[in-house]
Amino acid sequence: MLIVAIRTLIMYIALLFSVRMMGKSELSKMSPFQLVIVFMIAELAAIPIDSADASLINGLVAIFMLMFLQILISFLSIKSESFKNFVSGKPTILIDKGKLNVSELGRLRITTTDLLEQLRIQNCPSISDVEYAIMESNGQLSVIQKAENNPVTPKDMQLNVTEGILPAIIISDGNFYDKNLIFSGIDQNTFENKLRKAGITAFKDVFLAFCDENKQFHIYLSDKNSGPFAKEVII
Repeated sequence: MLIVAIRTLIMYIALLFSVRMMGKSELSKMSPFQLVIVFMIAELAAIPIDSADASLINGLVAIFMLMFLQILISFLSIKSESFKNFVSGKPTILIDKGKLNVSELGRLRITTTDLLEQLRIQNCPSISDVEYAIMESNGQLSVIQKAENNPVTPKDMQLNVTEGILPAIIISDGNFYDKNLIFSGIDQNTFENKLRKAGITAFKDVFLAFCDENKQFHIYLSDKNSGPFAKEVII
């Protein structure tokens, strides 16, 4: 009995350490790959506890190896967008400007009943109220309602509504996404001129840059001298 209690305590500490090392984001995202890692770690922790003949050292080595692999893959995913898409997948637009993307629904094997259920959960009972519906890489559905259906709507105030665009990331951790820039309706030369006017000479100096629905660019600089909060520039 004492041996089981000691083994349980050791495995608990090892699991707690592993989860803390993997970071909070790993628990919030839960991509298919991360879900497999969690299940494997749980199974490996149970074996030395259930069986006194099983090697405790082997169980600890296996758990720490999985922890190392998860941290390595998370690091590589930050540095390479293509690797991240391969491991975790990428977001898919299911409703684009109010139009159903039937081919993507079929590819993801999502029925219209499932889609409508998720829209109701997001307080959108009708597809006609939705501007964009995006299936995120972690399986959650993000819904952006049409402008006239937002709280205190321009429609209620009888104001003209201009068509917005889907916000897109242009630079992330120094990596430049030219396709997102084209999607935002601006060419690279114009964007680089805007950066130079703001005193930004290189993409590596930018931690995050995104274009909002009003085609304004929000720039967060990766200045280590500015403390824990990135400096924001709007251009």
